[in-house]
Amino acid sequence: MSAIELLNIDIEEINALNKKDLSDSQAQTQQTFAYEWSRQEAYESEEHKEVRRKWMLEKYCGNDSGQVERWLEGGEKIIMDAGCGSGYAALIFWGEHLKNHHYLGVDISDAVEIGKEKFEAAGCPGDFIQVNLLDIPIADESVDIIFSEGVLHHTDSTADSIKYLSKKIKSGGRFMFYVYAKKAVIREFCDDHIREAIEPMKDEEAWEALKPLTKLGQALGELNIELDVPEDIPYLGIEKGKVNLQRFFYWNMFKAFYQPDWSIEEMNLVNFDWYRPLNCHRHTREEIEQICKESGLEIETLNEQEAGFTVIAKKR
Repeated sequence: MSAIELLNIDIEEINALNKKDLSDSQAQTQQTFAYEWSRQEAYESEEHKEVRRKWMLEKYCGNDSGQVERWLEGGEKIIMDAGCGSGYAALIFWGEHLKNHHYLGVDISDAVEIGKEKFEAAGCPGDFIQVNLLDIPIADESVDIIFSEGVLHHTDSTADSIKYLSKKIKSGGRFMFYVYAKKAVIREFCDDHIREAIEPMKDEEAWEALKPLTKLGQALGELNIELDVPEDIPYLGIEKGKVNLQRFFYWNMFKAFYQPDWSIEEMNLVNFDWYRPLNCHRHTREEIEQICKESGLEIETLNEQEAGFTVIAKKR
């Protein structure tokens, strides 16, 4: 049986739910990701996939590739990908395991159509539905795993989304998600300033407007200069120590992504993904721990990095 059949999903009900009005910021975010995932040339290279694969293995599994198999032990699982986009992250992370389990991709944008094509091309069974993450028409305690890679901070409320989705997980099931962390003071200011500056633009115009920033990130990266910050500057969130000049700007001033073996288009996608959505919440570790507690989730691992928090939590 398919995931849609196992979960008794009514397609007519989904069509009705999709007629509900969204907040202005969520509607803009929906359109942003529909555009972003349509630019497949910016994320389909093997170099791009390998960087994402290594990063997800590190932050979810601590570089232990056998961890995925252990999560899937004990028979067929229902895996719900909350905010699946084009299915890109799921195919990279779960890979061949998807052929032995039931996958349901859920996304607010029409990128689910691309996801269907990607899964078919990969020979992986999977179902996709287009619906708001707070309106998924399935029973509570009906899925084994919810996977949400970099999505929940793009909803109207990260907390509300985690609390709602947690109800859909079976007791003993897992919620696996990644959300953004708050950054240094100047970085937070610049990020919001840039986001507001490109807000009135059309998607294509915003894409082009971010390219000079992307090229600056590339220029800084190619300098390959190490900076030695002599002392902590706590009121700016800047820490002492040796750091690559590009990374110093990246973490403390503005996001200008750099990856030496990527094209400008691929790097620009990362910056667009950050600056274009109006819904782009950042959190502290304490906030995420409190949200999980209020959602009936027991955190098994919380991988804290400068960019964000990766959480593996079990439903009580």
